[in-house]
Amino acid sequence: MDATTLSIGQLARRFGVNTSAIRFYEARGVLPEPRREGGRRRYDAAAVRRMEVLDIAKRAGFSLDEARVLLQGADAGTPAFESLRALATRKLPEVEALIARAEATHAWLLLATGCSCTSLDVCALFEPGAVTPQGDGWPAARPGCRP
Repeated sequence: MDATTLSIGQLARRFGVNTSAIRFYEARGVLPEPRREGGRRRYDAAAVRRMEVLDIAKRAGFSLDEARVLLQGADAGTPAFESLRALATRKLPEVEALIARAEATHAWLLLATGCSCTSLDVCALFEPGAVTPQGDGWPAARPGCRP
């Protein structure tokens, strides 16, 4: 077998996924069908690069369908920035909402670390309204535990 290509197992290990994920990517059209040697899949440098793009896109919060749009744009000769900017513009509000939720959760947990209530029945952190909706719909902690 060609030393410059990878088997499905080698590709999967390199990216920390199962071989079934590689087959799934092929079935979904995100990873092209590889050439075969002796009936076995062999992945070249282009497939490795696509997996790198998929890995980074996944870590950036893109869905597989969104990553497919990015890759298909590149395959069609569209400048990468066009698809990337459009996807990033759509994804950014979702990430900003996640950050707001995480910050609210962090603030509530910080308050909880100072709680000295002997019962949850008297703890202000668990009273209705203790976690109140913000304008963006994500909760923010309201300070105050009863001594």
